[in-house]
Amino acid sequence: MTRFSFRQVDVFAPGPLTGNPVAVVHDADGLDEDRMAAFARWTNLSETTFLLAPTDEGRAAGADYRLRIFTPGRELPFAGHPTLGSAHAWLEAGGEPARADVVVQECGVGLVEVRRDEGPLAFAAPPLLRSGEAEPDVRAQATAALGVTPEQVLDAAWVDNGPGWVGLRLDSAATVLAIRPDLARMGDLKVGVVGPHTAADAEALGADVEVRAFVPGLGVPEDPVTGSLNAGLALWLTASGVLPASYVARQGTAIGRDGRVTITTADDGRIWVGGVTTTVLTGDAEL
Repeated sequence: MTRFSFRQVDVFAPGPLTGNPVAVVHDADGLDEDRMAAFARWTNLSETTFLLAPTDEGRAAGADYRLRIFTPGRELPFAGHPTLGSAHAWLEAGGEPARADVVVQECGVGLVEVRRDEGPLAFAAPPLLRSGEAEPDVRAQATAALGVTPEQVLDAAWVDNGPGWVGLRLDSAATVLAIRPDLARMGDLKVGVVGPHTAADAEALGADVEVRAFVPGLGVPEDPVTGSLNAGLALWLTASGVLPASYVARQGTAIGRDGRVTITTADDGRIWVGGVTTTVLTGDAEL
């Protein structure tokens, strides 16, 4: 076996142990795909990542490193909280980006920028691979699996930036928190839901909306705090004017977390998805 440096980073965590952990393996170029997948199954976290040297094409385009992202079920071309957690781990281990203010990650969807000059790390929301209104049968399946009424679903759309998300906009944060999903009925759908908090709750909580994410097909019944979903929801709902250009989402409440995801629209129209990242565990992994 070979020993690899390892960090476990809490992402979107405003306080200790409140966000979504990601396991990060450093200098993993010597690992094959089967061993990566096996370690991801073993950690049993939403995602486990492996930091690699960029490809020749990636390096020429400005990539600082390459990232492979695995759930317990399969590899993903992109995911949000692993992007922030891995950038945090790479920088903490002494990584020096080519550009002082931005880390450039190469992954399955291409290059993703991570901003590091204005508070917590934030990634630029990648373009959607699939968008538009969800088909009636998809909407009906997701509604039934969530156990909500059709009247509580105000809109449904594809917000897929890699994992395969379909988003449902619900009538309230209370409806979001009351969901008790039937994961068997969900099948292979990757379903994200969002609902607004009341004005009083938003002020008290420091969050404008409540978000939940269900991905049983990837071995993750409910993801604690989800960067890719929040990025897709932001692209969808800020463009339509349902949500403001900048807002805060809370996620993980129903499973004992208290994550916060900050959405910021820059002057150039790019949407940045950010949150606090904190290393919780460091050491070596025998792989």
